[in-house]
Amino acid sequence: MKINLNLIAILAILFFSCDNSTNNSDEELVNGKKILATSTININQIIEGINRQRSVIIQTPPNINLSKDYPIVFALHGGGGKNVQWVNELKNFTDAGEFIGIYPQGYLNSWNLGTEASKADDVAFINLIIKELENYNNLNMNKIYAIGTSNGSAMVNKLAINTSHFKAIAPVVSQLMESMPILDNTKSVSVFQINGAKDLAIPINGGFAFGHNFLDAYESAELWASNFKCNMNPKVKTIGENTQYVFSSCEGDNEIKYLRIENGEHNLRPIYPNMFSDIWNFFKRF
Repeated sequence: MKINLNLIAILAILFFSCDNSTNNSDEELVNGKKILATSTININQIIEGINRQRSVIIQTPPNINLSKDYPIVFALHGGGGKNVQWVNELKNFTDAGEFIGIYPQGYLNSWNLGTEASKADDVAFINLIIKELENYNNLNMNKIYAIGTSNGSAMVNKLAINTSHFKAIAPVVSQLMESMPILDNTKSVSVFQINGAKDLAIPINGGFAFGHNFLDAYESAELWASNFKCNMNPKVKTIGENTQYVFSSCEGDNEIKYLRIENGEHNLRPIYPNMFSDIWNFFKRF
């Protein structure tokens, strides 16, 4: 059978073009910056000696306002979760142009806090993502925030302790852990911590869960406040059956807010439908 070399060459070009389409769709540059658009990018990271590609979803409004630099919200899924879940969770905000959503995927579907199956250095992973985002247009790199749930929430705490990227964080259903002390050089940030009083996965009163020793939720908020030199007499407000504590006048004009949801379990969404709106309203102040 006669081989058509021209046909083989054409097929090879098509194959390699398709293979790289998800990574190169945003390679067109404007003023030396990549064009911001909804896409999935891959970040290369060495994990246990092997080069791995880790996906990150960038979620933008349908039409980018080229005169605006958008705030950035990282959202980290819980253990066993997927980054794609955030697309629908935060779609109203990204579609409206409130912020650009950045949704990384945990290696082995989790975030490495010491006892997880994943041995990835997730602080380094987030650093790599932020370095990549610096190559894009229309992003406000001075207004970066982070939301996390469960395992992702504990990772958000770790990121706030070990990096200086974030203006504010919202750890949902996970408080600080004994194995993750706030450091002397931890930069002051604003924190909106939310816990459910009926959470059976990570008890609000603290204790061992998922191989970690969690602090009492109120003591966790108090520890953030103490380390950031806040007013240690919080303003207490009853909201229905729930209780909100606000430690104000912190370093850098920051604030620590702790919301205790009395009938809240580990999944707070059903009982707290406005949770992400409240979190975004908190972020916008900083």
